[in-house]
Amino acid sequence: MTHMRVIPLAAGECLNISALTQRGAAWRVQTYPAGFALLLHPSRGPVLFDTGYSERVVLSMRRWPGVLYGLLTPVRLDVRETAAAQLARLGFASDEVKEVIVSHLHADHVGGLRDFGAARFHLDAGAYAPLRDLRGVAAIRKAFMPELLPGDFEARIEPLDFRPAPPGLSPFPLAADVFGDGSAYAVKVPGHAAGMIALIVRTTPDAVLDGDGAGLMLLAADAAWSVRGLRQGLEVHPLARVVFDDAQAERRSAEGLREWLFNHPRAGVFVSHDLPEVRHG
Repeated sequence: MTHMRVIPLAAGECLNISALTQRGAAWRVQTYPAGFALLLHPSRGPVLFDTGYSERVVLSMRRWPGVLYGLLTPVRLDVRETAAAQLARLGFASDEVKEVIVSHLHADHVGGLRDFGAARFHLDAGAYAPLRDLRGVAAIRKAFMPELLPGDFEARIEPLDFRPAPPGLSPFPLAADVFGDGSAYAVKVPGHAAGMIALIVRTTPDAVLDGDGAGLMLLAADAAWSVRGLRQGLEVHPLARVVFDDAQAERRSAEGLREWLFNHPRAGVFVSHDLPEVRHG
């Protein structure tokens, strides 16, 4: 069975208040990585799940209306941390990346898309449609910076094909077999953002979807601020829910992922703003 190696990485970090990201935590500023992942596919080569920040994000936050985004979520980025720079150190040129799986279109997930000019973009069709025509403050209110997208972004989209999910992906009724080989399944987890997806990756050849999760890794994007928060159902502060696209859908999505993890206790987890959890044995 086709499988991929998952290499969790981060391109920059943002600052937020701990109490907003986890109800009951201290009211202090904390740093959160802008995580993305490099997936090594045996025939498709290096594949990205999101890209983290780039210099373009920092520049956009110095201009109106991007400065509003920067005030709400300050960003730190060393140019050596961009996705393109890190891939180069790992031996991959940017034009070797032919596929980018986009969890959703917030700036910390698409900041580096323009660095990968040969890539097609796999995403839920529902992620881009409500944002396509937004500009200015209206776009920033959705944490969307249209200038971060390549000029030909729409032409390079390959919408994920959601079909009835195979056994082992319950409670999600639909899933998209991203490459058609069982190496990665996308499931819909909207709420934090419209059309957001999570990815379930097979990391060993003997991994099965309807087993205990051994050899599987969940890339949960922004379904939670931490692995612990996702696994334990820890709530964010009510003020944080104000910026969600759909707060009720966000709760349902997190509950679905938590149920899947409960049924797959040996699966690893990577959420974008926390260190990855990799389980062995």
